Amino acid sequence: MRILFLGDIVGRPGRRLAAGLVPELRREIGADLVIANGENLAGGKGITADTAAEAFAAGIDCLTGGNHTWDKDEGAAAIERDERILRPLNYAPGAPGRGWGLFTAGPDKVAVVSVVGRIFMPPMDCPFRAVDAVLQKTAGQASIVFVDFHAEATSEKIALAYYLDGRVTAVIGTHTHVQTADERILARGTACLTDAGMTGAHDSVIGVRKELALRRMLTQLPVRFQPADGDPWLHGAWIEVDPGTGRATRIERVRRALPT
Repeated sequence: MRILFLGDIVGRPGRRLAAGLVPELRREIGADLVIANGENLAGGKGITADTAAEAFAAGIDCLTGGNHTWDKDEGAAAIERDERILRPLNYAPGAPGRGWGLFTAGPDKVAVVSVVGRIFMPPMDCPFRAVDAVLQKTAGQASIVFVDFHAEATSEKIALAYYLDGRVTAVIGTHTHVQTADERILARGTACLTDAGMTGAHDSVIGVRKELALRRMLTQLPVRFQPADGDPWLHGAWIEVDPGTGRATRIERVRRALPT
């Protein structure tokens, strides 16, 4: 079976890319499950019920989260209500919603886990121990476990992949909005990629209008960021899995633009 994952969907350009490309990619790859990071769906920061509905209408089955998950006031209610929307697992107890879920992929069940890092990020509970705790719950429910690790430091992402090697199917990084070229399958069968990249406008500074990002960097003054809209590209990866073992057998990066 195959899982397609989209890197952070940023604003309206990202949602348009998903709507225009996900159905075709799903058929082309033969994807049984489509997952996307949705923490930037609404105006480049946060998620709303309406923007999540657009993603699901495009053919995405599950949305994972990140440090911007809560940036829209109505997001918490959507996350609490809709089990297809995951927030990071390692927020403090009492946070709305859930950090992992079970999803149907053909005849199989896939456990999807959303977790955030701690290096150069806001304070969070330990992501390593948080995933350990979830794996105790998924045992017997799903042999296929997909982890979206939303983190800044490449070292932390690679370390988590090694820590979970052989215990999960894939550890795919998000957050930096820049796709890396280090996709591989580790010795015990876990696929990993440091960052899946961004589904959004690449004529930008990681999705933000260039002039606004430059103004903040040059002046150090507060600047309200707005999503860019030029040169939209979908970035992500797909993973082939042996359902019997839960091990990955193949991983390939995806980079696709809308037809002109």
